[in-house]
Amino acid sequence: MKKITTPNAPAAIGPYSQAIIANKTLYASGQIPIDPQTGNIVSGGIEAQAHQAFTNVKNLVEAAGTTMSAVLKVTVFMADMADFAAVNAIYAQYFTEPYPARSAVAVKQLPKGALIEVDVIAQM
Repeated sequence: MKKITTPNAPAAIGPYSQAIIANKTLYASGQIPIDPQTGNIVSGGIEAQAHQAFTNVKNLVEAAGTTMSAVLKVTVFMADMADFAAVNAIYAQYFTEPYPARSAVAVKQLPKGALIEVDVIAQM
């Protein structure tokens, strides 16, 4: 296994890695909408938070040496399923055909009060 870290995505806030590569596959931990420069959740509602979460994912994927087009599976966790349409529109700005497989679920609560968290699995 190879541990991946980058200052362009939030540092781990617990006993886990930002991402791990094993068997030519990248497993990225969930990215919440923290601005890695300030360490704070971005303001501006679900749209701003979704952009930041997907940007954090993109930065982590690129730090591992691959691209968003190599993402095989995405899991999107939202605090409110009413945000699905807004998140879906933003998601489409980060991924292209053929789109990765995806799950989108509503959860009761996310770390630091985030409205969204995104994790991915990508091919190396």
